[in-house]
Amino acid sequence: MEAAAAPDVVPVMVDNAKLIRLPEKTQTVVVGNPLIADVSLQRNGVVILTGKSFGTTNLIALDAGGAMIAESLIRVEAPQASTITVQRGLDRESYSCTPNCQPSAQLGDSTKWFSEVSGQADRRRSLAATGAGGMPNR
Repeated sequence: MEAAAAPDVVPVMVDNAKLIRLPEKTQTVVVGNPLIADVSLQRNGVVILTGKSFGTTNLIALDAGGAMIAESLIRVEAPQASTITVQRGLDRESYSCTPNCQPSAQLGDSTKWFSEVSGQADRRRSLAATGAGGMPNR
């Protein structure tokens, strides 16, 4: 009896998308844990894979008859380049330094830091969407 080959490992950064190619006969794609990664099946076996949170999950490709035709492991990682982490006791803060360091809410940051930074980003997006006068941009 032959041992099954280990599935390919596909690394993707959290909050980033990556294109991968599955067999052209792929009709359905299943992700083991959609909290870790999301997929969108396109034509000809092209899949858009998006890292949602840190961790590892699997991706299974099925043909029209429901038979498994491919399996991969998806490993969602933190961006390494240009990210600085400041640890103060149990509190963690992240900064994106490209080239100047600016606050950047990352998974694993302290709740207070994450809420403040993401709240500011949400408020800024809201202002941009409505314009300075409170009217929606067109």
